[in-house]
Amino acid sequence: MKATVLIIDDEAKLRGLLSRIISLEGFQVLEAGDIKTGMKVLEKSEVQVVLSDVKLPDGNGVDLTREIKTKYPCIEVIVLTAFGTITDGVTAIKNGAFDYLVKGDDNERIIPLLNKALEKAQMQFRIYQLEKKVADKYSFSNILGNSKAIQQAKDLAAKVASTDTTVLLLGETGTGKEVFAQSIHEASNRRYKPFVAVNCSALGKEILESELFGHKAGAFTGAIKDKRGLLEEANEGTIFLDEIGEMNIDLQAKLLRVIETSEFYRVGDAKTTKVNVRIIAATNRNLREESEKGNFRLDLFYRLSVFQIHLPSLNERVDDIEILAHYFTRLFAEKMNKPVPPMGADFLAALKKHHWKGNTRELKNVIERSVILSEGTLQLASLPFDFSHSTSSPFVYELEEVEKQHIQKVLQLTHGNKTEAAQRMNIALATLYRKLKDYKLE
Repeated sequence: MKATVLIIDDEAKLRGLLSRIISLEGFQVLEAGDIKTGMKVLEKSEVQVVLSDVKLPDGNGVDLTREIKTKYPCIEVIVLTAFGTITDGVTAIKNGAFDYLVKGDDNERIIPLLNKALEKAQMQFRIYQLEKKVADKYSFSNILGNSKAIQQAKDLAAKVASTDTTVLLLGETGTGKEVFAQSIHEASNRRYKPFVAVNCSALGKEILESELFGHKAGAFTGAIKDKRGLLEEANEGTIFLDEIGEMNIDLQAKLLRVIETSEFYRVGDAKTTKVNVRIIAATNRNLREESEKGNFRLDLFYRLSVFQIHLPSLNERVDDIEILAHYFTRLFAEKMNKPVPPMGADFLAALKKHHWKGNTRELKNVIERSVILSEGTLQLASLPFDFSHSTSSPFVYELEEVEKQHIQKVLQLTHGNKTEAAQRMNIALATLYRKLKDYKLE
């Protein structure tokens, strides 16, 4: 597809000349005689580069540059100036113009400059698409579930996202705390800056301190050069401190200083480093109780918990299990290049009855396993052993139901191998197939 250039100039002859020169180089060219017409063209057409005169009947190209870059940040603007108005070109660059050309003196620069501007415009557009893809992926609308509990959490997160307030996400392991943190970041004014996630439980005290705050060369054995910490990497953006309750109490004091003063000391450094970073923390612990035990600083808890959001466990949002299960089924079927298998009623009922200790993360793993084992409809046999027959399940009295469950267990143990299952149950393969049909397990 040809790149498109819009020429905005009230001199028809000059527009025609520029149009012919640019068209011969393979560009598609659009024309406008004033700002009003030019802006209408931009609304209707995909333009990569604008070539605009400074002096126009209804305004000037300097102000127009600012307007175009505000509305269409991926479009590059080149300003045409007269010999005596070069300062206007410099001002236009300050307003976001790619460069300027002097009419009559820079004809040989037009095509090379257009190509450079086009290259930048295309790069800007690719970056925009990637940023939009990330923003769409982590938008609150993509956090699945319609239950009241998850909706309340999403509403709170959406309200706090536009602020710089510190957020504390509370909830069991596997409830999606990092997804919420990323969504808050993507909905904030910091979305074009870094999002850095740190698992505080995965690193020892010394390593976590060096990772968070960085260090000076010679601060300890192996520190051969200065290193920026993750707080600096997240400058102007957001840092997500997962499992904050596992952080060593000495490091908690250093983190408190960051929150209160926006500065810290690198390991081995005598001068402070300043950062502008938003902190989102998460924990599955009761930090107030931990502070009473002396495991967590109460002053840090108060600083972190300015705005708390409780993320409900999957057991608190049973109504969302079907939505999530269908989503994960489609996801893994596509990854495995398999048709999307339907869910048997017994399969779905078992999912809803199960006590989810691992929450959404556990459900995701269970569905992945089931899709791997599926040969058509997702059945109880593809669920983990004793998944749907825990001690919390009602006792089964009907002989047929006992036999049905036993067949499902054996098939699950043999990974769906019917010949092996028949041998283990000491029955004929034809008998097994008949029972599978009778119990609608095929």
